[in-house]
Amino acid sequence: MFNDIGPLELVTIIVLAVLVFGPDKLPKVIQDVMRTIRKIREFSESAKADIREELGPDFKDFDFEDLNPKTFLRKQLDNDELGLKEIRNGFDLKKEMAEVTEAVQSADTPSSPSASGGRIDMTKKPEDPEKDERPPFDADAT
Repeated sequence: MFNDIGPLELVTIIVLAVLVFGPDKLPKVIQDVMRTIRKIREFSESAKADIREELGPDFKDFDFEDLNPKTFLRKQLDNDELGLKEIRNGFDLKKEMAEVTEAVQSADTPSSPSASGGRIDMTKKPEDPEKDERPPFDADAT
């Protein structure tokens, strides 16, 4: 419940409680707070039990923490039916990046330099430079 409270914060809360309520009333206040927390937990558990009962026998193993989107996604991604674990385990990012780097470096150092200074011209040019025909203009198409 208090997973994110550090020791310094806990000491600060205790000191403030002693200063605000005093050492003689502090045990009574702690008992009242604990009783209230216990009632809230009991109310929450009874509400969950009622919901499970109303949902029927199909949802006996229903867990309310599954309604949290992070938990739902984590559970679905860990599900082995999709085969995501094999994909995740079969993908090695360092190996893939090394292969890409090697391919790029081998493309930068060509074995036979061409007339354009060793670079490949990737612009789209017509196959027959003399036959650069445009399609006829169609006024109905626009």
